[in-house]
Amino acid sequence: MILSVSRRTDIPAFYSTWFLARLRAGFVDVPNPFNAHQVSRVSLRPEDVDVIVFWTKNPAPLLPHLSELDAMGYRYYFQFTLTPYGRDVEPGLPKKSELVRTFQSLSQAIGHEKVVWRYDPIFLTEKYTADWHEAAFQELLEALAPYTERCVISFLDLYQKTEQNMKALGLLPMTTACMEDIADRFSRAARGSGIDLRTCAEAIDLSRYGIQHGACIDKERIEHICCASINAKKDSSQRPACGCLPSIDIGQYNTCPHLCRYCYANFEEGMVRAHVKDHHKDSTMLSGYLSPAANVTERKIMHLIRLRKETVFTETSLF
Repeated sequence: MILSVSRRTDIPAFYSTWFLARLRAGFVDVPNPFNAHQVSRVSLRPEDVDVIVFWTKNPAPLLPHLSELDAMGYRYYFQFTLTPYGRDVEPGLPKKSELVRTFQSLSQAIGHEKVVWRYDPIFLTEKYTADWHEAAFQELLEALAPYTERCVISFLDLYQKTEQNMKALGLLPMTTACMEDIADRFSRAARGSGIDLRTCAEAIDLSRYGIQHGACIDKERIEHICCASINAKKDSSQRPACGCLPSIDIGQYNTCPHLCRYCYANFEEGMVRAHVKDHHKDSTMLSGYLSPAANVTERKIMHLIRLRKETVFTETSLF
């Protein structure tokens, strides 16, 4: 099983203590996003978790606990989103200079191949122009290039639930020509830096600029980290342009206090604050407690790794 922690919220930034407690307990309860009474019980035992993929904009609270993860036998890497936007876009984040230092510290602690830099989403306004992105990307590149080997970019997808949050920023159209212009600028900036540029879930072909389609839950990276082969195809439940492997996400929507204006995982600020208030470190769920009326189903665990050329693709139950 590949554990996603998490596309739905920033667990390293806000829920590290809870997450460590769930690892020690060996399982977590995850409500169905469309039916809160349907709950999956997911094993977190080290023997059931092939690798953990962390998604975060601030892993600093988790850094002191990485040695415990290592001692417990977990393998992992980080998708670290670090963009140069101001507080009008990302109001809940620490100063970017602090996040740069955190990125560098994380890389020094676990290795640059386990920290992927994400510069996404990219959008245009009268303030955030292509020239602005080029200069900002160059500045971050100089600070981060020695500490990672890949930068993932993507362009903003406007969902109905995020369109209202972005309205005040005055978005400008992101045409194909605009995407290609930014790709060209970023590619020229990254040339010779050692950084491999990839896109995330983008249909547009930017290979002429040396930018290939990428995958965040990445077969090659996981095989390298696990010293094993992966026996799986891309996740059919994701968008068509997404190249990620199948994973199990343990997050909950509307629980991220970063409150980034472009976030698809937060629907409304009041809902987020209510769910954050209902977080309890001793709960089996990220927000709220498990209801006695909940229908709890043990999630089948699919092992995706091949060890020593022998296929390991089995299902196990939690108990």
